[in-house]
Amino acid sequence: MPELPEVEVVRRGLEGHVLGRDITTVELRGHRVARRHRPGPEDLASRLSGRHVAAVRRRGKYLWLDLEDHVGLLLHLGMSGQLLVEDADAPDEKHLHARFRFADGGPELRFVDQRTFGGLALTDLDDEGVPLAIANIAPDLLEDAYDRAAVVRRIKGKDSAIKRVLLDQGVASGIGNIYADEALWRAQVHGERVASALTKPRIGEVLDHAAQVMREALGQGGTSFDALYVNVNGASGYFDRSLAAYGQAGRPCPRCGTPIRREQFMNRSSFSCPRCQPRPRGVRSAGAPRA
Repeated sequence: MPELPEVEVVRRGLEGHVLGRDITTVELRGHRVARRHRPGPEDLASRLSGRHVAAVRRRGKYLWLDLEDHVGLLLHLGMSGQLLVEDADAPDEKHLHARFRFADGGPELRFVDQRTFGGLALTDLDDEGVPLAIANIAPDLLEDAYDRAAVVRRIKGKDSAIKRVLLDQGVASGIGNIYADEALWRAQVHGERVASALTKPRIGEVLDHAAQVMREALGQGGTSFDALYVNVNGASGYFDRSLAAYGQAGRPCPRCGTPIRREQFMNRSSFSCPRCQPRPRGVRSAGAPRA
């Protein structure tokens, strides 16, 4: 699933193409694209017709169109969802699931999803303009609403491994597996270190690195390990060329030269430097035999 920088790249692209436009018709193909909208695709298409796009917003990895009257359209990218701006006469994509046409007759917005994990859903917005469907998601590190001191205190109170806490979207949203590993590498903290055992300044340092690495990724169009991640013009990001830890198993650590290690983590992988990020005492290597 795309992480915060990738979703923000898409948000900015959408803002440049659909902000201020009026939707005339929405064509939905199949039921899966609207499965999160319980009344079904016909109801969703009908309720979107005539709506004005007042804002294009994001919180963490979640993206939505503010359609005024405290209503928003959540755009779930899932694992492979793409939002593309195309001329009306452009050929349909193979996995096209939704088409938005606008009153000005300009380019269409298309939702393409090969793996069909993404989709659309209409939702009410709260007083801050955030969809009620994601009310449990905390502000992310790049939002004005982000309260660094409060997040540090929240993390300090957790007895879980620091990487697990970083991935908890109820603590601070938007940090995924890639950017957690990069932030921990920069802070020289192993992901299995218990959050409550870290000092508040150390926790703040990890968060600052997470915010910085995501800003850097955003400046390079995001990280594209999967060719299915593209912006609204169909271009991929290239921050993967700048990664120091994630996906770099066996390659020398850019800081000390020690080969980066890969460990199993929550059915995924973690990448770290054995020298710069020593494993906490009592924590065995994933896959190592029990004593």
